[in-house]
Amino acid sequence: MNKKDLKNREDVKLLVCSFYDKIRTHEVLAPFFEKAITDWDAHIEKLTDFWEASLFLKTKFYGNPLQAHIEVDRNNNHSITQEHFGLWLNLWVNTVDTLYKGDYAENAKSKARKMASFMYINIFSARK
Repeated sequence: MNKKDLKNREDVKLLVCSFYDKIRTHEVLAPFFEKAITDWDAHIEKLTDFWEASLFLKTKFYGNPLQAHIEVDRNNNHSITQEHFGLWLNLWVNTVDTLYKGDYAENAKSKARKMASFMYINIFSARK
């Protein structure tokens, strides 16, 4: 398969949908997501908005991903670990690499690496 780079919202949506298809069947990660997300279609749209804004700087994203993840951790008895973020990141990188190749694809992986570290550090700091 001759891979192209991420170019538009449709590409981002394919990436997000493919990634969450993997998440939803992942033995370790799926329970966190299935417990937290009640409307998958809305979640996919919101995450597509987030990644489109992050990668292309064309749209604004309205939401607070950090607070959402702090609440997920709290609702799971503060059981989210660095391992969970590592698994999440590996799935993301694998999904990007399976579908795309190029500067935006590399940026998607880089942003996810930074986000995983930022989220984990801040989730841990928010524990009381």
